[in-house]
Amino acid sequence: MTDPTWYSVLPPLLAIVLAIWSKQVIPSLFAGIWIGHTLLTQFNPLTGLGAGLDGMINVFTDPGDARVLVFTLLIGPLIATIERSGGVRGFVHYLEARHWVHNGFRAQILAWGIGLIIFVESSITLLVAGSVSRPLFDRYKVSREKLAYLIDATSAPVCVMIPLNAWGAFIISLVASTGVENPLQVFVAAVPLNLYAITAILLAGVVVWKNINIGPMKKAEERARRGEVLWPDSTPLIDVSAEHEVNDEQGIPSAWLMVLPILAMVLMMPVSLYITGDGDIIKGSGSVAVLWSVCFAIFVAWTMTLLKGDSSVGELMQVFMKGAGDLLPIAIILLLALTLGDVANALGTGVYVANLVSGNISPVFLAPLVFLVSAFIAFSVGSSWGTFAIMIPIAIPIAMTLGIPVPLMLGAAISGAIFGDHASPISDTTVLASMASASDHIDHVRTQLPYALLAAAIATVGFLVIGLVQ
Repeated sequence: MTDPTWYSVLPPLLAIVLAIWSKQVIPSLFAGIWIGHTLLTQFNPLTGLGAGLDGMINVFTDPGDARVLVFTLLIGPLIATIERSGGVRGFVHYLEARHWVHNGFRAQILAWGIGLIIFVESSITLLVAGSVSRPLFDRYKVSREKLAYLIDATSAPVCVMIPLNAWGAFIISLVASTGVENPLQVFVAAVPLNLYAITAILLAGVVVWKNINIGPMKKAEERARRGEVLWPDSTPLIDVSAEHEVNDEQGIPSAWLMVLPILAMVLMMPVSLYITGDGDIIKGSGSVAVLWSVCFAIFVAWTMTLLKGDSSVGELMQVFMKGAGDLLPIAIILLLALTLGDVANALGTGVYVANLVSGNISPVFLAPLVFLVSAFIAFSVGSSWGTFAIMIPIAIPIAMTLGIPVPLMLGAAISGAIFGDHASPISDTTVLASMASASDHIDHVRTQLPYALLAAAIATVGFLVIGLVQ
């Protein structure tokens, strides 16, 4: 669609509203896809239905998207294998025996801190932080919604400020495409101006420190203190009941059964980026690196479990298939989210929204406006990377033309994309945060949104103040 109009925003908005209202993500996403393709096929709902199904199949024609979907399915076997080996229970016992984590406050500090330390890729950050912290949160009666919020607030917001990972590489390449002479230097200069990411990280730390529970999170924490892990009508995205199965005859397993596979996954990420980038980490393929990393972690987990001697290859294959089956709903959600993103791009959703702010606006308001527009686009399409691709090529030329500092506009575009991705119920990182914490997805969205909106309000004021003084 060459000339996007107002109805280009209908499919993502419909999916978001239906998801929040019905608490059914998959039908809501498909409804958005159906409406989008109906608009693309001359308003014919039957043709739109067929085109929507074809759109789902076409996702697999993009190697990067296909790798992400396979990676999502492989997370399940990795988690299931670590649980089968007893690694989660062993690591939790290790922390408690040394009094490193012996209450809910320290469990929250652990979840928040892991997000700061593991910054190679947001999906890996979420997986590690969720797997390590979830048993501790359950034991010390801290809600899984709080865990989902903490790991979500320290995954993408941290990763987006690191130049030597897939996030940094993608943004730097977009900056370079605008004709900026030193894109790496501009990216580094924009890091302290990435106000939403910084605010989200700090706010999460303050929430832990001061035990700030607002809105739905307060009710979730009260429920958790009563010993209720989830609401009666909630459905966790994955089954982690194996974590609570204890065989006293076997004793406490070694913590290394969990630590080594996770370390293998984390360390394999930069190695994979180096290999796929022909010696240049920045040019490496993020989707390939993530897939290689999780495969290597599964290999390590299998090897250690087999050497332990209490599982056969056949039993581990059953664990593998069950783990992949547990993650099938997540893969379907991601498939639909990617399809909806393709529909939004075909309708020109991002371009239409960006064009709304292309009129005569005072330079003072441009940075907060770019932030808000990026936020709306990312919230609507559920993709920070897609928003980067739309907004960075728009924001930087505006800055260069009007004499506004380029790092400021870059920081505003990145910040908005991270907020929208952080808050959107159709975002892949939001879905993965729900999965990693084994919480109900819509419950995570509802409890996290007040904190995300607070951080966004602070960031908006910050961009306005910088615009006034610059």
